[in-house]
Amino acid sequence: MQANPLQWMASPGLGVGLETTFSSPLKSFSQLSLGNLSGGTSVNSLKTRGLFLVKAMEGSRTASLNGHPGNADKNASLLSSVGNSTNILWHECSLNKNDRQKLLKQKGCVIWITGLSGSGKSTVACALGGGLYRRGKLSYILDGDNVRHGLNRDLSFKAEDRAENIRRIGEVAKLFADAGVICIASLISPYRRDRDACRAMLPAGDFIEVFMDVPLQVCEARDSKGLYKLARAGKIKGFTGIDDPYEPPLNCEIVLTHEGGVCASPCEMAEEVISYLEDKGFLEA
Repeated sequence: MQANPLQWMASPGLGVGLETTFSSPLKSFSQLSLGNLSGGTSVNSLKTRGLFLVKAMEGSRTASLNGHPGNADKNASLLSSVGNSTNILWHECSLNKNDRQKLLKQKGCVIWITGLSGSGKSTVACALGGGLYRRGKLSYILDGDNVRHGLNRDLSFKAEDRAENIRRIGEVAKLFADAGVICIASLISPYRRDRDACRAMLPAGDFIEVFMDVPLQVCEARDSKGLYKLARAGKIKGFTGIDDPYEPPLNCEIVLTHEGGVCASPCEMAEEVISYLEDKGFLEA
């Protein structure tokens, strides 16, 4: 059997390419759809069903999975699968984290502030961001409620959704740290396993867990959002500290405490975190 010469044709609208056996040059998918494959099957019907021809004959030039011509067997050895994502390839750039850190004159890291609702996480996060800004350091805050307004708006407060909420924020925080930014994640994150999973995403030392050690009765007395009142009335189910557990960190880097009914100001707490960053060399490249 003699095959006609093969021609590579990109299809911008579909983000893929096809190898064709037409002798004349083709400039668009619509032109290709006028032809027929063997057996009377039109290319247009293949397009409709989402099927694409990537190899015409054994030994012929084939299309790799990223839409570029090449040797499929060779390319396949470089591809990997992560979760439900298959046939993906990590692309390295010559510009790396160290280069970005030198540009910013700081080291990227994740400061993970955890604690009960009403413990002051968001307030301390903002004070910390302000303190770093005044020192000429770039930071970004990932606030738990704020992220649920967009990226995580599809998640509830059930245990499995809480785990996914933390995972997504952990992945975003990791990207910020890789960019050389000091990322401040401020969210309840009640379960140790989820916080530990985020820690494992980063190089050793780059995940700084800050525990807002404020008693439940103090948080409930503050109740700035009115959530504890609703939870006590049974109008909110699975509320951390009321009918859902909070697991305090066992080996966190920083503990900000409420002792003897006296709590340091948010700025004082932020300065404690900044002192840690200075001691560990995060505020210089």
